[in-house]
Formats: sequence, structure tokens, C-alpha cells
Amino acid sequence: MRKISVFVLVCTLLIALIAVGCGQKQQDSGTVAQPKIAVYAYGSEPVIYWDPSDTFSNEIIVMNNIYEQLLRYDPIKDEYIYLLATDFDVKENATVWTFKLREGVKFHCGEEFDANAVKYSIERTIERGQGASFIWEPVDEVNVIDKYTVEFKLKYPAALDMIASAGYTAHIFCPKCTEEKRHDWFVQGNACGTGPYMLESWERGNEVVLAKFNDYWGGWSEKNFDKAIIKMIPETGTRRQMLEAGHVDIVHTLPFEDLRALKNNPKIEVITTPSFQNMLGLLNTEKPPLDNKLVRQAISYAVPYKDIVQHVMSGFAEQSRGPIPRNLWGHKEDLFQYEHNLEKAKELLKKAGYENGFKLLLTYTSGDENERKSAELLKAELKKLNIDLEIRGMPWDAQWEMAKATNPKDRQDILLFYWWPDYADPFSYLNSLFHSEDEIVFNLSYWKNEEFDRLIDEANRISGADREEAIRLYGKAQEILVEEAPAVFFFDQMFGRAKLQNFKGYYDNPLYTNVVFFYETYREE
Repeated sequence: MRKISVFVLVCTLLIALIAVGCGQKQQDSGTVAQPKIAVYAYGSEPVIYWDPSDTFSNEIIVMNNIYEQLLRYDPIKDEYIYLLATDFDVKENATVWTFKLREGVKFHCGEEFDANAVKYSIERTIERGQGASFIWEPVDEVNVIDKYTVEFKLKYPAALDMIASAGYTAHIFCPKCTEEKRHDWFVQGNACGTGPYMLESWERGNEVVLAKFNDYWGGWSEKNFDKAIIKMIPETGTRRQMLEAGHVDIVHTLPFEDLRALKNNPKIEVITTPSFQNMLGLLNTEKPPLDNKLVRQAISYAVPYKDIVQHVMSGFAEQSRGPIPRNLWGHKEDLFQYEHNLEKAKELLKKAGYENGFKLLLTYTSGDENERKSAELLKAELKKLNIDLEIRGMPWDAQWEMAKATNPKDRQDILLFYWWPDYADPFSYLNSLFHSEDEIVFNLSYWKNEEFDRLIDEANRISGADREEAIRLYGKAQEILVEEAPAVFFFDQMFGRAKLQNFKGYYDNPLYTNVVFFYETYREE
């Protein structure tokens, strides 16, 4: 039944894509060129939040084509790309930042971009207090100096250049559209930015279609794509088949054994790059037995880290050393690292009074083979400890809602998922995932520790002026975190992407995880 359903899905998708002209080079009656359309096969729902002030999930892949920030940051080259800003100046010990803005920029509705739009966008995002808006916490005032100059006054020294280049909640949007139509307008699937592509259509659970914005300030060439389709295709096998058939240009994650096999296909290019993405298992600390630190430590000792890295990730990963990935400042290379040690796990379970075992529920994102296989390996090891692990694949939004259930008993015990930063700063990981929250967003372990909160808050406040001291404080916070074990830190991942050889211009920026900047890409004839 599974093979039949996948076959039907493949056929349906291929027919649909051919109908819209995906990848077609033919000309209508030999004269009128078909629009150039790029297709990105993505593994889950592309958009969770449409309001640019609230973004915090998969929508990074869509928003960064519709909207723009003041800056974009490339952590590999350690350089900034100027988008809506053309220059910036820093004064008074990194507490006053002044940005010169690009002139002649229009929003998709035709309204003119200026300093008032920057002030409005950032202040609205701060006021809403949703998603990744916490990144703007250092900002005290946003002042319009003139039509194309905006000033930020900060409460304390902070790296505002990093914040202004964040993949989430740093986008500038049209004040007129937002004032007139407000939050509900966004939620219904609408957008108005300055980016190269406009939102043409959106069908939940299926696709997002973007169309080029003719008045984009960057201009257009004949090589640029007229449209881009982000297609939700959960099955990894289906994504691979569609790529091999040439009906999509680039795919979201594939199992690494598939990537190895695809390297032998001359029509496909496999790209491997560093990333800031890691995989974690958040443990429900409000629900027995995981409310016991010793049990959580035992789970961490039960994980077969080397087997997961070698056999699931095919070596395209390293065991994590805490929550901060390698290559990002704040990573603590001498931090304690759990190892696979079942005897130690048994000892801890006995000490905690759970030597006879128990049952746990782990959820992962349906269609993610790396998560599923990692969970299966963990299940086999936990069985040796008399722990019965149920593994359940679910759509991302469904398992996230389960994790946010009011009653701890209604939540899963282990939530397996990936994290990547909102901006290039350790605070993105430590605050988003583990800082105590009044309204739970991503601290889905429900862990609270006042000393941990104090350390990362202080580190964040001084990071703009004294990074070395911030690193020391972040290190102490990570020591508390690893000792308390509210999460299992599985691996830091390398990115492996598969795309058609003739799909050119793609660059994998680890700060904007999974984003294809379609404006930079083209199809080689």
C-alpha cells in the first residue's frame, strides 16, 4: 500500500508541475518563451507564520525571498551584504547605530521604502513580542533622522549588525498595508515586502508560488527566474525521484546514502557545506520519569552517538558538544560530552529508582529519515535498559502543538528536531530553547533554572562590548545545561544538498538555513 500511494503521489505531482511549465525550455509556437520557473522540493509545511513580525520556523525559506533586511550576513566569508541599508556607523561604545538606507526602493504594493518603514517594522515587531522578536531586546529607541537615515539607540552594547541581518523578525514590511489590514491579513496568507519575489499564491500542505517583482531595486536579467515554486513533498523517496526526473531543481534534505548515490548521476550535483544546524531531543522535564535529572542523564548515556553519526549521517556530522554548534562563537570545545555507556545509564536509573524500566513516547517529523533512523537506534539501546520507546512520525506543526499541550501528560516525552540560529549568536540557541518562558514557544523541555537565565542574560547584555567575557558566561551556562540534561544533544550537521547540474548560482548560507535565494539562481541553457 505504501508503494502504491507514493507512486500515485509522484504521478500527481509530476502532472501538476508539467502543467505549470516547470523546467520547460519550449517556446509557444516558436515565438513566445515560457516563463522560467524554479521548483524547490521541501520536506514539510513551508510556512507556519505569515506575519513577518512573528516568524520563527520553516517560513524562513519563503520570507527571505519576499522580504529584505537591512543587511545579510555571510558567516563563512565573515562579511555583510547590503540590502536595504547601504552603510552603517557605530558610536558610543556600540550603543548608537546609524544606518544609511537605499533610495529608489519600492514595496510590492507600490509604496516607497524609507526610514519610516524601518522604524515602523522594527517597533511593531518589538511590540508584538512574538516569534524571534526577542533579538531586538537591546533596542531602546528607533529614530528617523531623515528620509533615508535611521538611528537605533540601545540600552546596552550589542551587535546590532548581527541582529539586523537575522533570518527571522528582521524583515522590513510596508506600513500602509499593515496599518490598513493588520495581523489577520498576514495570517490569511498575504505579504508585502521589498524582496525580488512577490507572493502569488499559497495552498497549505501543498505549495507556495512566488512571482518576480518587476520593480525590484536590484533589476532583472534574462537569466532570472520569473517564478519560484516551493513544493511540500514529505516523502524523501518522492523528492529524490522528482529530482532524478528533472522536475524539480533542488531538494530539501535527503538521506545521506541517497546523496552518495546521486553523486554518480551526471545530471545532478551534490553540495556539502558547513552548517549551524544541530539535532536535539528535548525531554519533557514536567512529566515523570523525565522530571528526574538522573533519568535524563541516563537517556543521554544510552544514545549510540557514533552509530548515528556513521550509519545515519554517513559521517556528514559530528557528535554535538552541548547546544552551540562548532564554527559558531560561544562553542565550548572542553564542555563535558556524554558518551554511549549503558552501564553508567543502568547505574543512574537504579539510583533514581527506575531500574525496572518505563515507557516513553518520541515524536519526529514525518518523512525525515535521519530523525527516524536515529530514533530507531536509540530505541534499540533503551530496550536494553528495560525502557520501551514508542516512535511516532508526525507533521511538524502537529508534534509542536502536542509539545505545547497544557497538561504535561498530553505531551510527548522526547521531541526530536533540528535547531538553527535566528542570528549568528549563542543567545539564539540558549535563550530560545532553554530560557524560562511565561508563554512557551520553543523551550519545549519546560526546564527552568534561574542561574542559567542570569548567566545568558548577562552574556547577551555585554556581548557587543566584551565578547570574551560573554563567551566565559555562556560557557558556565552550558555547563549547567549539560549537567541538568533537559535535552539530548545528538549531532552538529553538515549540509548535503542535491540539485540539477544546470541550476546555477545557489549558495548555502548556514545562517539562513534551507533558504534558496532564487534571485541569485538561474538555469543554464
